[in-house]
Amino acid sequence: MAFKADKIWMDGTLVDWDKASTHVLSHVVHYGTSAFEGVRCYKTQNGSAVMRLHDHIKRLFDSCKIYRMPVPYTIEQVESAVLETLRANKLEQAYIRPFIFRGFGELGVNPSKCPVHVAVAAWDWGKYLGPEALEKGVSVCVSSWRRAAPDTFPTMAKVGANYMNSQLIKLEALENGYAEGIALDINGYVSEGSGENIFVVIGGKLYTPPSSSALLPGITRHSVFQVARSLGIEVEQHQLQREALYTADEIFMTGTAAEITPVTMVDKITIGTGVRGPITKRLQEKFFGITEGKLPDEFGWLTVL
Repeated sequence: MAFKADKIWMDGTLVDWDKASTHVLSHVVHYGTSAFEGVRCYKTQNGSAVMRLHDHIKRLFDSCKIYRMPVPYTIEQVESAVLETLRANKLEQAYIRPFIFRGFGELGVNPSKCPVHVAVAAWDWGKYLGPEALEKGVSVCVSSWRRAAPDTFPTMAKVGANYMNSQLIKLEALENGYAEGIALDINGYVSEGSGENIFVVIGGKLYTPPSSSALLPGITRHSVFQVARSLGIEVEQHQLQREALYTADEIFMTGTAAEITPVTMVDKITIGTGVRGPITKRLQEKFFGITEGKLPDEFGWLTVL
């Protein structure tokens, strides 16, 4: 196994990693009824700290609300469970996966008679797109798979079933030799990657697709808004045509796992000069400066263990 820790928090109790299980007839197994988050804990100069913990858990609860999953804990209790899990596993830095899912009650599309469970796992996980990607960038493709129309799957919810679409995007990209795929929305405008939001730099200004382009409004995406504006870099949410990717000066993708990863090629077309651009580098430097404790936490992102 590529990753493992000692304990997982399940429904209020820390259990051994290998004993954290659910029934094969659980609703989540058959119908994808789960909401989840990806959260990072960074090792800073001031101790370990969780990045935007409250924002992540609030979004987790919002996802459950959209899918009518009553959560048997409060936001504060789940935040405490995250910190408890990190301490129990003695993790100084980690990727954290809080998730809420429907268990075994009865089989059928109607989930209402299936119990809702809450769990938190954490483990040491490196750079999502590779350790060199943050500097050298990655090559991506525009996927043949589209994001769903707005009246089909609610893209504001971060739920397991939505990620079947992401799997198709990711697998297609990998099978064709790319690190990641970029999906278009139902109208043919740029949406997002399989698990990342996307930004382009044109003429010194940042552009990113709006939420109406069938994307998850990412927490790291919002963090980039904050960092960019603090550096005097303008940010606009705009519908982006596919060809805007090819002519951009810089492109980068954002997400809890991907953090801020430059894109240096799209569909084998070189972006800008083919290396990480200066604006991407400035944003990375401030973002990681804060998360590593080298710069003041001016946005109140970090919850110290």
